[in-house]
Amino acid sequence: MSAIDNLPPLREVIANHQLSARKSLGQNFLLDLNLTAKIARQAGDLSDCDVLEIGPGPGGLTRGLLSEGARKVLALEKDTRCMPALQEIAEAYPGRLEVINGDALEINPLTHLTPPIRIAANLPYNVGTELLVRWLTPPEWPPFWQSLTLMFQREVAERIVAQPGSKAYGRLAILSQWRSDARIVLSLPPGAFTPPPKVSSAVVHLTALPEPRFPADAAILSRVVAAAFNQRRKMLRAALKGVTPGIEDHLIAAGIKPTQRAEEVSLEAFCALAREIEQA
Repeated sequence: MSAIDNLPPLREVIANHQLSARKSLGQNFLLDLNLTAKIARQAGDLSDCDVLEIGPGPGGLTRGLLSEGARKVLALEKDTRCMPALQEIAEAYPGRLEVINGDALEINPLTHLTPPIRIAANLPYNVGTELLVRWLTPPEWPPFWQSLTLMFQREVAERIVAQPGSKAYGRLAILSQWRSDARIVLSLPPGAFTPPPKVSSAVVHLTALPEPRFPADAAILSRVVAAAFNQRRKMLRAALKGVTPGIEDHLIAAGIKPTQRAEEVSLEAFCALAREIEQA
């Protein structure tokens, strides 16, 4: 039995079900159940929440979330090999774990969840950033989730919390900090995973704000920052010339020098630019 529940240790589960991690699916398994429970605690009190988990694999974080009291966990897993292991967890926690075999990019989880909803996941590296951007840029705000507790490569985590002027500052920082409070809450060495990745990892906790920090249209802001940071070394008047006619006038109206580069521009100024473009 493991330290957190009556199920076998994860190493035994992986051996029993022959669950070698697949690089093609972005899999790196966390085997320390005390560590997965610690990650689950970063999501806060889950006793009155449904939790969405993406890519549970053999269920280490799933078990952490359930042992920490999550009302219900909805786990979306693309790898059919993991289904028997996850079914064993569902039987150990009757009525509290629902598992769907499918692609998280294609499934609407809201038909399976009851608010309040939080998201917690060791995200597969090949879909992690895309999922985060989707969760941060819905047309309506507040979103369906209260908070995100997500594991990324350390480099990606630092991009989420980066400030203007730093090398890590870019699109993820803008979109994350526009509508949420974001902070790194845990760091994990490569040795915590099987197989060990080449880089360190970190857990980021994002809490949805009631309203965005500054008014802006989500689609326009996303388009502007994507273009601005796609060519970081260029002056903004050149990087954004394809976004809308008269971009230099819009930049000046938003209080941005056309000769500035994207990494020098604050979140507030990018939002002002998005409003100028929307009103044009």
